[in-house]
Amino acid sequence: MAYYGKCIETVTKHLDRFQPEKDIPEQFLEAAATSLQTLSPQKQAFIMEILSGCLEYRKLLTIVVDAFYVRDGRLCPWADYSLFEVICYLAAFQLEELGFQLFCDIVQSQPVHKVCKFLGFLFNPLNLGSWIKDEWSLVYETSHVKENWIDPLMRWQPEIQELIDKLQGELTSQLSPPKSRTKVTEPKEFSLTTPRPRAIPVPEPVPKVAKTRPVPRSTYQPPKEQRLLEMTKRYNRWKAEELLLRANIEELRCAVPRSRGESQLQDSKKKPWLRLPPRILKAQKLTFYTPNDKAPVKLNTAAILREGALYQRQVEKELQRVDRLVDGAGDFSEFLEWQRRMQARDREEQLAAGAVRRLRGKLSHEAAALARQQLACEKRRAAELKKEETAELMQQCAERRLQEEKSMKELVEQVMETQKNVKAAQTELRKGRRRIAQKVTEENRELLQRGAEAAKEEQRRRCDLVSQLRALESQPTRRGKLVDLTQIPGHGLEGEMSVVELRERLALLKETRRRQEEERRDQIIQGKRAKSQELRDTVEQVALCRAAMGRSAALRWEEKKARWAAAGAPSQDERVLELQRRIQKAAERRAMAAPGHVPAPRAVRPKQRAQLEAQRRLELERSRERWLRAQQPGCGPARRLGAA
Repeated sequence: MAYYGKCIETVTKHLDRFQPEKDIPEQFLEAAATSLQTLSPQKQAFIMEILSGCLEYRKLLTIVVDAFYVRDGRLCPWADYSLFEVICYLAAFQLEELGFQLFCDIVQSQPVHKVCKFLGFLFNPLNLGSWIKDEWSLVYETSHVKENWIDPLMRWQPEIQELIDKLQGELTSQLSPPKSRTKVTEPKEFSLTTPRPRAIPVPEPVPKVAKTRPVPRSTYQPPKEQRLLEMTKRYNRWKAEELLLRANIEELRCAVPRSRGESQLQDSKKKPWLRLPPRILKAQKLTFYTPNDKAPVKLNTAAILREGALYQRQVEKELQRVDRLVDGAGDFSEFLEWQRRMQARDREEQLAAGAVRRLRGKLSHEAAALARQQLACEKRRAAELKKEETAELMQQCAERRLQEEKSMKELVEQVMETQKNVKAAQTELRKGRRRIAQKVTEENRELLQRGAEAAKEEQRRRCDLVSQLRALESQPTRRGKLVDLTQIPGHGLEGEMSVVELRERLALLKETRRRQEEERRDQIIQGKRAKSQELRDTVEQVALCRAAMGRSAALRWEEKKARWAAAGAPSQDERVLELQRRIQKAAERRAMAAPGHVPAPRAVRPKQRAQLEAQRRLELERSRERWLRAQQPGCGPARRLGAA
């Protein structure tokens, strides 16, 4: 059995050195044969036969061994991979030739528990009839696999199972402890002197621990950068709201005429975004662009043609209207007058509704202020109750703290005693770590020496290769080639010509393209001249139309202005007066509910009410004027273009 054990060990060593990606089986077998020349011919033939068979059926053996490691051999080391391949080859392909007795001798020469586990997996009827047969059929034909390999294994399965049971029985008998007939020694208790009771040691003073630093207050406060980010975010949001308000107000600014003598104060009243807080103006100087109506407007070609077509359509519509009037069509002047009266009444109702909404908002604000005062009183009473509860809790915490200090003193005494025993264990641990560190440093030194030697060998080999390459490069080579530009290459292609002829043809082609470009350039210049003449005619026509439209718009604006001046002030609505009286009552109630109230004289209130009504009327008139200017047609960019 030792003979077969050495042969199997030699085969497994050669299989471990075999690399399928790099090595060729034939060359590997030749190298293995040369290394086995020192052995006897019989032993050499046996090893080479097993080695060549394992390499030939490597795919089939790999399928079985990999499945064994996945299912039953999870705890087996991977170093035994080649051993399992050899056992699988002998059992599957050489069992008929070797015979059952020789196979048993080979199996008994190997570790029993490993071989038993692998043979039980290989000769399992479920495995042989299912997945092993299917996987081997992917490599070889199904009929060949079944007749030559699977059926013989199934026939040998009972004998192999008996062998496995026999080996496992021997293994359990070896592991069982031998029965001893000697008398068991009975231990007796030592008769030791009773020690004297130790004196109670004097307790050592509790060491005073250094007072720790308190936690800084900045730990419970948000960082400064976060506050700066919040301020920046609020400022950016405020700025965006201001820009949105400005865009909404200036949405139809182009249709609103502006007087030339308008003062800066009126601009600030009409533009609320100019009245910024002083701290923001100091932090960042905001500049707003104010459009200049006097600046000339330069129009492009598309704008000129578009405006000319617009005026042309207006002229055609006016001519059609005149034709309809000549034919007997009616006039819309009465309808327009009725529509104007209805719009004026609707505007008055809208203004009254807006005043009602504002007064209702003020009334709700007064009610909310009164509710806030009541809530503040309730919170004040709750705070007093909370202070009393806090005082009781502080007293309980102080008592609990005294008890904790006593328990901590006892704990410190126990910890000081345990620290004395820990020092000896720490010294032993340090010594063991030093010994391990010395071993590791020695191993690292040896590895570094080996690496340096390998690097020197690699450097020497590279130097030899570089010297050989330089010797090859230093050999003289013939460079350069005589070329005749007038000679045809003669490749047998259609349209083949020499380089000189090709250059002449390219020169003629360039001359032809230059003449075509000059003709095209002349046509483009003539077209541009005709288009510019057409644009000049359109601009003259547009200027005449602008002047006429400007004059008609000015006349319409004067008529509307006179009509609005003749209209009286809007009448006060009853809902507005009722809401004003309710707001005054709510303000008086809130002032009386506030602490330290000093009543104001009633003689001043009618005067203030008159001033507020005058300001409100002025604001209504201004908003009405702005709305009329926005609704006025023909006073936008067309008027400015006409003036330019």
